[in-house]
Formats: sequence, C-alpha cells, structure tokens
Amino acid sequence: MRRQSQQSRRWSDEKVEALMGKLLIAGVLLAAFIVLCGGARYLYMHGAAIPHYRMFRGSPSDLRSLDGILKDATARQGEGLIQLGILLLVATPITRVAFSIFAFVRQRDYLYVGLTLIVFTLLMYSFIGGLYNF
Repeated sequence: MRRQSQQSRRWSDEKVEALMGKLLIAGVLLAAFIVLCGGARYLYMHGAAIPHYRMFRGSPSDLRSLDGILKDATARQGEGLIQLGILLLVATPITRVAFSIFAFVRQRDYLYVGLTLIVFTLLMYSFIGGLYNF
C-alpha cells in the first residue's frame, strides 16, 4: 500500500511529456495570438503608409529593451505587441527547461536536475544578457 502511494506521487515519464507538450503548445499559441493582435493593430494604424525602401531605419530604441517593449505593449502599440509575442515565443523553450527541473526534482533524478540547472543558467544568462546588452 505504501509503495503504491509513493509511485502515484512520482511523475511518470509519460505524464511529464504530456505536460511539457501542453506547455509548449500553450506558449506558442499565446505568442502567436499576441503577434497576430500586434500585427493587426500595426496594420490598422500604419497600413496605408508608403514604405521608404531607400532609407534603412532599425527598430526604435524603446523596442530594444524589455522595459520599452512592456511599456509599448501595455500602451497597445502594434510594434510593442509584436515584440512581446516574439519574446514569449523565445521564452517558451526556456520555460520548458524550467519545468524540466521541477519534473526531475519530483522524479528524484538528481543527475538530470543538476544538468538541467546548468542548461537553464546558460539560457537565462544569454536571454537576459541579450535583453540588457551586458
């Protein structure tokens, strides 16, 4: 009886894979929805504008930092929403790695907890460093 209750508390590989699949699908769908809303908003506001292809203009400075992206997205500016959706799309596999750490702890597989923590640390360093230009 006790052995059965311990096994029911532990997560099976199939359960972890199913949860990870749902997490990835939800992240991609949420990111796609936000990008779609941002694209629709951008086209509504700027769809009739004539593009000037002779002069290159990069992204505005407020869309190059997390703070600026969040501010523009909360102001419902199309470009800010598109950038936020792209950030969420990039953050989805990082969230998967974070979930893997939790799942390996639940499964008491400490070798993979350590390895996944190393991967997560590297991902977060590159993600945050890219946002804040360290």
